[in-house]
Amino acid sequence: MRILHHLPLSPQCRLVRLALTEKRLPFEPVIERVWEQREEFLHLNPAGEVPVLVEENGLAVPGGRVICEYLEDAYPDTPLLGRTFADRVETRRLVDWFDTRFAQEVTRNLLGEKVDKRQFGRGHPDGNALRAGYANMRFHLDYIGWLAETRSWLAGPALSLADFAAAAHLSALDFIGDVNWSKAPAAKDWYARVKSRPCFRGLLSDKVSGITPPAHYANLDF
Repeated sequence: MRILHHLPLSPQCRLVRLALTEKRLPFEPVIERVWEQREEFLHLNPAGEVPVLVEENGLAVPGGRVICEYLEDAYPDTPLLGRTFADRVETRRLVDWFDTRFAQEVTRNLLGEKVDKRQFGRGHPDGNALRAGYANMRFHLDYIGWLAETRSWLAGPALSLADFAAAAHLSALDFIGDVNWSKAPAAKDWYARVKSRPCFRGLLSDKVSGITPPAHYANLDF
């Protein structure tokens, strides 16, 4: 059985979980407390970060985007990058958007302050960072809504890693109750479509000690 070392609220880990399940590739999720710096885990990824996918043959693949590119190469039957060159470029552009700009402007300021600081023992949330995260999220939700209204899916005509990258970040933020969906109806409708897919069931059943998600988190109809 392939193993995925992960943390439940890590957007990169959530992206990989969605890709694996959408491709119907069975795996065993193993929570890796990276702050413990286990020697065995550091052998798999010297950076000491999740996610890390370990294949049945022992191949260790570290990093969310590296894993997703690997899955596209190794298991192409359910393509998630797009079929045309243009689709693949746009998918990669949006994956990079969410994993860099959205991550820096929103996720790091909210999830990082509220959850990561507690896990790593780095003190209390910074109020300025939280205010910046909430303000930045409004712009990003508007952008997601615009993409969803002008295309079938975020990157084009087919569901792709772009949808999963955005949903990975938003689902983690939604778990801690930080997404005001009432201000972003178009983004909300798109997210409802994504989280209604079978591959999302594992994320919707996540349990994290000390955090109770809002009632709508696992509700497919919000």
